[in-house]
Amino acid sequence: MIIGIDASRAARAHRTGTETYSLELIKALARLSSSNLRFRLYSPHPPQHTDWPDSPYLETRVIPWPRLWTHLRLAMELWQHPPDALFVPAHVLPLYCPVPSLVTVHDLGYVHYPQAHRSFDRWYLNRTTRRHTRVAQHIIADSQATKDDLVNFYQADPERITVVYLGRDESLTPVADPAIINQTKAQYNIEGNYLLYLGTLHPRKNLARLIEAFHLALASLPPENDALKLVIAGRKGWLYDEIFAKALVLGIENRVIFPGYVANESKPALLSGALAYVFPSLYEGFGLPVLEAMACGTPVLTSNVSSLPEVAGEAALLVNPRQTTEIAQGLTQLITNANLRRRLVEKGFQQIQGFSWDKAAAQILKILEY
Repeated sequence: MIIGIDASRAARAHRTGTETYSLELIKALARLSSSNLRFRLYSPHPPQHTDWPDSPYLETRVIPWPRLWTHLRLAMELWQHPPDALFVPAHVLPLYCPVPSLVTVHDLGYVHYPQAHRSFDRWYLNRTTRRHTRVAQHIIADSQATKDDLVNFYQADPERITVVYLGRDESLTPVADPAIINQTKAQYNIEGNYLLYLGTLHPRKNLARLIEAFHLALASLPPENDALKLVIAGRKGWLYDEIFAKALVLGIENRVIFPGYVANESKPALLSGALAYVFPSLYEGFGLPVLEAMACGTPVLTSNVSSLPEVAGEAALLVNPRQTTEIAQGLTQLITNANLRRRLVEKGFQQIQGFSWDKAAAQILKILEY
């Protein structure tokens, strides 16, 4: 059996969530390859990674094309040299697809928060997702929340949708050396104890409300927390001016730190050094940062909406992300209750065991072979 995979996103040099998803799944699927199960990877450009999978049963076909690569060049390749099935982990199906197809839909954030997307992007995502529900032989959803959205918004057949949870970065482990943590904190101008948000800065992450909740929590904290900081780290996304302005308006600009982009090699130490990881997002298709924090032994506060309860299980403090006072109460609990933090850390280590790329690949392979 030959399974074709659209590896155009996985081959990119710079990775966001979908690129990482595609690459990690391809690596895990390559570990399952054999003389009877071969994978053919399609990309418009050579892979840009040193960790690109290598297997005698895996072939990378670089097929350059200047425009509309998916709908023209990939479609032509599938017609000329058809595999037994096509898997699209992080992109769209070609308009002409002569073989059975499996496609992943990561989330429907553009439906829930249209104001966070450009009008063309909303139109494009709506059209492609609707088409996937009609023409793909099967669909992978990152969470039950995303599957429910596909059924509710597009009347997709639930029998043709399988929930496959993402894996986690198993190289992420707690950093126990205080010297490494202090060195990392100094690199990002962080002093003392801190709560940490790490991710992209944009409205859906609910960061302005998080700052308001932090301001409320500060009023009720005992004196030993007078130096506590809220660190909001990550790349600027869009509509982030309100986030920066909120701390100034509330007069706590000396308690809220914006260190900007954090390099991957700094993440474990920054997470391990935090008093808690705070992620009150309004909507997530999966919520991988929650697992990353748990893997580093950091207690987590997150939202009780979308996919986040699925990912967090009983290993996080769940709050209503639209209730500022409830977020503030959750922050106060985590800051002042060391026993609660210890329990969440222990449960977090148990929770992350259920998420692996090998497990995800095995589930997807079962669907492809069927």
